[in-house]
Amino acid sequence: MKTLIEIHVLQNFAPSNLNRDDTGAPKDAFFGGMRRARVSSQCGKRVVRQFFDEKVREGIFSADELAVRTKRVYQAIVDALAGKRDPAETLSKAEIALSYVKLKAAEGGKTQYLLFLGRREITALADAIHEHWDEIIAAEEPEDDTGDAGKKKGKKSKKDAASAAPKALKDKLESIFNGGKAVDLALFGRMLADMPEKNQHAACQVAHAISTHAVEREFDFYTAVDDLKPEDTAGADMMGTVEFNSACYYRYAVVDWAKLVDNLQGDIDLAAKGLRTFLEGFVMAEPTGKQNSFAAHNPPEFVAVTVCHDAAPRNLANAFETAIRAKPGESLTRKSAEALAKKGGELETAYPRKCQTYVLNLARAELSGFGTEEGSLEKVLDAALNAVQG
Repeated sequence: MKTLIEIHVLQNFAPSNLNRDDTGAPKDAFFGGMRRARVSSQCGKRVVRQFFDEKVREGIFSADELAVRTKRVYQAIVDALAGKRDPAETLSKAEIALSYVKLKAAEGGKTQYLLFLGRREITALADAIHEHWDEIIAAEEPEDDTGDAGKKKGKKSKKDAASAAPKALKDKLESIFNGGKAVDLALFGRMLADMPEKNQHAACQVAHAISTHAVEREFDFYTAVDDLKPEDTAGADMMGTVEFNSACYYRYAVVDWAKLVDNLQGDIDLAAKGLRTFLEGFVMAEPTGKQNSFAAHNPPEFVAVTVCHDAAPRNLANAFETAIRAKPGESLTRKSAEALAKKGGELETAYPRKCQTYVLNLARAELSGFGTEEGSLEKVLDAALNAVQG
């Protein structure tokens, strides 16, 4: 039986610039014919991954239960073998060994693109290189087109480098790329362009957050004065503008429970811990853009977690296709929550699903039967995890 866990969040941020585009302006999008504030899904996933790192410091996870995204995997292998092998030799061996599995080094001792690797995978690569040290030998340079060796040497192709590897070593290296039971890798997945067979499909999907209402960009004109400037000199020493907005965002994500367990190699306990942390992080983690200037630390006031069985996922963004308008004295968050609950109820009537919904309703919205209200986020998460594993 397929089980999906959906999370719907309404979060009203004070004036801020949480996620900027290439011009420094807050990201936006047109939806329902109106300009909406937007926070990208990449930004949302990044802060959730950082939330997982905090849980390592709290002792909830061990470091090797998470992954790293880096071009510096060769240096990570050198660090793992510190005290066992000479660093310069290890760096060379690591570059050769990874070329056996079609990962090629670029200039500066980095991989050609970012790799998302479980820490256990990096440790296992280091152990394999240490164990097979003498078998890792650079491929011979090819001759030039005229047949003269040593003149204009070409580059050995990835395919040729891989074919030069001892089969047992190559098989061992390839077997290491299994995700390493890293929770964040299992959730967000990875793509290895040169090893597509080692890709890992994400267990979760995250939508771009959009405002429930129309927004207009605003500008903050600022000036700064040199503290050591003579008192008789007038005028600012620096000036400029910063764009910002204020928005109530609808945020949505969905997790495939079976896929998460499969990515974690059947470890149900680790999957449950990872799911709970993901849901908590999705609620609590905030984008960090321009926060020193705006300090928009505003926790969500409406959270709904839905556990569905044998059903398709359901993003409720169309509750805001017609932009929400709050009259003077009305709460924008409450009106947004009531629109979300109404849309959820209408879709449930039209397309029934086997599901349970648990709601944290600080907005005091009228839910019209949309889910069961709980008094805290902890109780919402407890109820959702029980429904998943029950």
